[in-house]
Amino acid sequence: MPLSAFQNTFAGNPLNRASERRGDASWLAEKLAAPDSLAVAVWNGKPFVENAKDGGVQIAYLPSRMAEELAGGPERLLFLGLWQETAVFAVDLEGGVDPADGPLAGLGRFEDLRAMALRLPATDAAIMATSKQMFEWRRRHRHCASCGEQTNVIDGGWKRSCPACKVEHFPRTDPVVIMLAVHEDRCMLGRQEIWPAGMFSALAGFLEPGETIEEACARELEEEAGLKTVSVAYHSTQPWPYPSSLMIGLIAQVANDEATPDQTELSEVRWFTKPEARDLIAGKIEGTFAPGAMAIAHQLLKSWAESDD
Repeated sequence: MPLSAFQNTFAGNPLNRASERRGDASWLAEKLAAPDSLAVAVWNGKPFVENAKDGGVQIAYLPSRMAEELAGGPERLLFLGLWQETAVFAVDLEGGVDPADGPLAGLGRFEDLRAMALRLPATDAAIMATSKQMFEWRRRHRHCASCGEQTNVIDGGWKRSCPACKVEHFPRTDPVVIMLAVHEDRCMLGRQEIWPAGMFSALAGFLEPGETIEEACARELEEEAGLKTVSVAYHSTQPWPYPSSLMIGLIAQVANDEATPDQTELSEVRWFTKPEARDLIAGKIEGTFAPGAMAIAHQLLKSWAESDD
């Protein structure tokens, strides 16, 4: 059951993470060998899926023992958690040869997560996003940041430990504020030159050390658009596995509508009334469009455009 009224794509992982069992190596080994335990597979960041009866796609689960064999050791295995009493693992596969043409032939296919996220059940998308993000972190942090030695995977894949200096390394999540600026009856969206032509979105930026969420929101709006923030309201968050962010969605009331793009982050800004925002979401404004429904920016805009305030 969602903990808030709104749940974004990649949120809502249904598994019990059972974090208290991660340090129990014998229990993990027992679960990995159990005939009813399952695993998901990721190849070069792409999840292993199959067709669903409703016309969408779903996770193509593997027996955990097959995943263990494919992994060839703990470096490529991750304990995801429990579905009721069933243990669920993930296996990370790399290389130029598609495993669906080899050891996984006939069992499913690998597809890009971003491209198919909305075709997956929301719970499946959340499970695969967690797997992708964890494997990305492990791949990028194979050496100790303190002494440079190669680290080992421990605690079911949720930590890396340095055998030389004994430092433990934990998964990294980068907080990002993403905010819809609102003044009276209009909201502001911006665009960057590198985006697809015509796309406008909410402004966003990484939270810096020593900053609150509200302070980061105000700083980004002033830096990128020259706007002064009056108040900040929380909307929702979204795990974003590209590679490891948590998007913190906000609605920011600003002092005026005198926005000026900084020409570094933003090349253009535009203000929209609620009817215009609804048309933008619906694709009714020729040559201009908003991010798709998978993005939290879309949900921020939709929430504001459909509100009675």
